[in-house]
Amino acid sequence: MTSSPNSPEVAWVLEAIIQTASAADFQWQEQLDRLRSIASYDTETQTWHARLGALDLAGVQMLQALFDAARVYGTAVCLTPVAVPAYWDGPVFTRGPEVAALLEAQADRGRPLGQLPLD
Repeated sequence: MTSSPNSPEVAWVLEAIIQTASAADFQWQEQLDRLRSIASYDTETQTWHARLGALDLAGVQMLQALFDAARVYGTAVCLTPVAVPAYWDGPVFTRGPEVAALLEAQADRGRPLGQLPLD
């Protein structure tokens, strides 16, 4: 499912965009400390961003930390497959049979990743 960066037409990374939740000072600082270790802050959009190119131990730990922050603090986490950024030198996912459904689901822009369509 992963490979070294190659063709941008078939390679992608999973981008996590995290919106912090309002909290009291102590919980706010805890929330920021947790996110700082796995994501970078974008002052323009006021969101945190993290990218993942493999579901290895580090990748699973990052996802677990994001979902733990969502559970504990109420942060919103949105996962989206995106083209590999030019600066990315880590592993990437490739379009294969096991991920084709994920990429096709992304074509349905009105539906968050992971939710079934309401047909």
